[in-house]
Amino acid sequence: MIKHKVHTGSLLVAEPFMEESNFRRSVILITDHTREEGTVGFIINKPLKIKISELMEDFPEFDSVAYYGGPVSTNTIHYMHNVGPLLEGSTEISSGVFWGGDFEKLKFLISQELIKPDNIRFYIGYAGWSAGQLMQELEASSWITSYMHANYLFKSKPTKLWRQVMYHKGNVFSVLSQLPEHQCLN
Repeated sequence: MIKHKVHTGSLLVAEPFMEESNFRRSVILITDHTREEGTVGFIINKPLKIKISELMEDFPEFDSVAYYGGPVSTNTIHYMHNVGPLLEGSTEISSGVFWGGDFEKLKFLISQELIKPDNIRFYIGYAGWSAGQLMQELEASSWITSYMHANYLFKSKPTKLWRQVMYHKGNVFSVLSQLPEHQCLN
């Protein structure tokens, strides 16, 4: 039996031939994982063509696009940031990456330009798995696990992130990272 290292703060990387459109070439940051309750995560490499300030009333003008976080609850907005304790109520997911926090304080910090677009990412919806579901998908080789680095979220180009994470895994994964997205181009 294959052992998979999935925990809060790890990454799930879609295997290269995944056809499911919601997750094709996705990189998902796991934000909550327990065997008993299931798993929550956010696709971190699928920017949308709309700014977060266009999606919410009473939100400060902010030059930051929203991201597609996943197919679950697409009427919700979530955020990850690197400002840590500056935003009370946030949860550290991995080194330098925090999830959530006081929303009114977030708006204040943005309006005061204490949080800039390169400090935060907003997600519409999320990816979720019931207890045991993700382990079944891992056993079926639908996902590749990897470590999370804050630069993946805040510095990397989202459209190149899948290739970057695969390449950094090394060995056969660096070769797989070179496969074209559409196999007919191979």
